[in-house]
Amino acid sequence: MPKDQALSRTVACYCRVSTENQIENYSIDEQRERLEAFCKAKGWSKPVMFIDPGFSGGTLERPALRSLLGDVEHGRFGTVVVYKLDRLSRSQKDTLYLIEDVFNRHGVNFVSVCENFDTGTPFGKAMIGILSVFAQLEKDQITERFTMGRIGRAKSGLFHGGGNAPTGYDYVGGHLVVNEFGAMQVREVYERFKSGESVHSIQRSMHEKYGGWTNHTLVYNVLRNSIYVGMVKFNGIEYNGEHTPIINEELFCEVQTLLSSRSAADGRKTPFRAGFLLSGLVYCGSCGARYHANHGYYKCYSRAKSDKKYIIDPDCKNPNLKIGEFDKFIIGEISKASLDPFALLGNIAENPEDNRRTVTEKKLTEIKASSDRLIDLYQAAEIPLESVTGRLRELEAERALLEKQLDELPRNRVDKRSEWTENIARYGEFLGSSEVAAGRMYVSSVIRKITVRTSGEIKIEWRV
Repeated sequence: MPKDQALSRTVACYCRVSTENQIENYSIDEQRERLEAFCKAKGWSKPVMFIDPGFSGGTLERPALRSLLGDVEHGRFGTVVVYKLDRLSRSQKDTLYLIEDVFNRHGVNFVSVCENFDTGTPFGKAMIGILSVFAQLEKDQITERFTMGRIGRAKSGLFHGGGNAPTGYDYVGGHLVVNEFGAMQVREVYERFKSGESVHSIQRSMHEKYGGWTNHTLVYNVLRNSIYVGMVKFNGIEYNGEHTPIINEELFCEVQTLLSSRSAADGRKTPFRAGFLLSGLVYCGSCGARYHANHGYYKCYSRAKSDKKYIIDPDCKNPNLKIGEFDKFIIGEISKASLDPFALLGNIAENPEDNRRTVTEKKLTEIKASSDRLIDLYQAAEIPLESVTGRLRELEAERALLEKQLDELPRNRVDKRSEWTENIARYGEFLGSSEVAAGRMYVSSVIRKITVRTSGEIKIEWRV
């Protein structure tokens, strides 16, 4: 028998099953039995079996398939047989690649038993492209169903990370449950960062104290993760979670603000390492661009033209500021504020939201007084029970509505008095620190923004 003819009779059979298909009629034993019967009916000698149990058809990285392709490239087979096209691959691109760029290029016929065609015939060559389209469609539908399922879980408030629960939680029965020991550590990380400690310092301290916390990226991820305020995220969209929050929203928002303000404007500095004392806090009062530290000066990005993406007005002429002198000036302003921390709180009543809260609280006090008077009148037998009951119901409904409105209002700035005085009182501690990182974090905790006017006027926006 000529060598070519002998080679064409050398047959390889490929079987594959993925986990979700174990319950279908595509089990490995079923495929093997049918492939052997098919080859026997064709008069082909006993085929060589290549089997990939439990591997997805969405990838070519399967051990038996790689072995088969290696043998094909070395000319060991003349025909490759599968039970069904999607056993070879569920990807249209991969299917066509295997048939056209591997099998056809090496003179190997490809046969699919269920679809009853082979690439050795014109009809088979035409049908292979059509059927591979449907294999791709099925894969896309599976992916779509999987994605929709995850979106559905997220909308229901369910965590979709499986057993990889975030620090502070355990994953029990498909739900996040607070792990009190871990939650305590998460709260400590937030409070330490808020107090001005650097991410690197927090990581080292937490590792020494509790073990774990092996790198600063973990600390940063915990500080950034909205799951701790009761949210779940999928594809960049956040949904209200059904789990119990560990951190309150106010602390979380404050930490996010501090993280942002401690990132240097040039995009290279991060909250992990110190840059300059006022990096990320200084803004141009002329064009609105940030200032950045450059060759001994804080410079407006627009005027310095050192990075095009940060330029707002290329004709900006706002002044440059010597780093040492400007740092000294701002430190002096913080020192003045620390001597009289209540001076900056003098105008808190002017805030409209504070007025709304004050008015609402006053109404609640009046409602309580009215309720007490009604009860006193009833007890003195001056008004009937029916009148008292009806009016009390009205007052109770009004009280419930006002309390709901009060809960939805931002925290009164008066309530920040103690927080502000505590932060500014740490001035002496900050002054005694030689670490630039600690200094930056302290300054960020008391100053929200510094604006430099064209005239040279400096406006400080305090965190009061």
